[in-house]
Amino acid sequence: MKKRTSAVTGCLIAGTVLLLMPSLAQAAAYNFQTINNNGDPNFNQLLGINSSGTIAGYFGDSVVVPNNGYTVTSPYGQGNFTAENVPGAVQTQVIGINNSGVTVGFSVDANGTNTGFVHSGSTFTTPVVDPNTPTAVPSTNQLLGLNNNNQAAGFYVNSNGNAQAYVYNISAKTFTAINPTGATASTAAGVNNAGDVAGFLTNASGNTEAFYFNGSTFTEFEAPGSTNTGFFGLNNKGIAVGYYVDANGITNGLVYNVLTNAWSTVNDPNGSSSPAFAVTGTTINGINDAGQLVGFFSDGTHVNGLLATPTPEPASFALMGVGALLGLGMYRKFKKSGVS
Repeated sequence: MKKRTSAVTGCLIAGTVLLLMPSLAQAAAYNFQTINNNGDPNFNQLLGINSSGTIAGYFGDSVVVPNNGYTVTSPYGQGNFTAENVPGAVQTQVIGINNSGVTVGFSVDANGTNTGFVHSGSTFTTPVVDPNTPTAVPSTNQLLGLNNNNQAAGFYVNSNGNAQAYVYNISAKTFTAINPTGATASTAAGVNNAGDVAGFLTNASGNTEAFYFNGSTFTEFEAPGSTNTGFFGLNNKGIAVGYYVDANGITNGLVYNVLTNAWSTVNDPNGSSSPAFAVTGTTINGINDAGQLVGFFSDGTHVNGLLATPTPEPASFALMGVGALLGLGMYRKFKKSGVS
């Protein structure tokens, strides 16, 4: 298998391996909990979770009810929600959260411009905008993931309308481009403490594929029978989470263990193939180091936030590496790649 790797200052480019999953097995058991903020019980998404179980998310579908950001702590009752909205913004989504309680996400102004933000303590740092972002209004920057070293994963949209992945160093206020080889568009959605990055891209054929970047090599992932697979979160134990769309057009939650090449489908038992607010099935958006998952699902009428805690206890889950999936074979072939 041939790989091609090169590097440019401030911009990471590397060879790519494509992995196709011959099958997607069901995951080890989880306890599922539906968590919704009553600010809009019809639409909630849970997007990030840290090691203490604090969850980042938002309510509101952006049309009937504006996006309203929040964090929520255990036991996840209505009294455990804390509103988190960028001052002066029309809409806010809180997406990434680290173990210090720092959060990242994006807000939308009255002109429709999306800008990234960092929230630490009582202070919002905004706008976070990659210097390569077009000056035309509206423009787009979003921060989607955060590690404990205050590095955030995100993207901006270029003048051709294509997403361009980056990692933002909060302390240094610097941006590093993440460019999968051959991708037309790319989005960095998760970054762990080692600096590994997970996300999704659009390849030359126009298909959406998940990617994992370990600092030197991009590996792409595509679910069998699907041309739409993506990673949204990544923990410090090498487990990525996201989604794939199956042959029936239904979205399925996905968990992938980088160390064992083990894949599993994780769908909320109350999920439905019937759309609600254009959402079908289940999406897994975040994971902490205990293996707890957060995301959202359609029940056919509402979009609900979900928390899935692995059983047996998370410590055992970490040792199991998604248990019964150890040894799942993978078919590999080399090809060029890209993102959107």
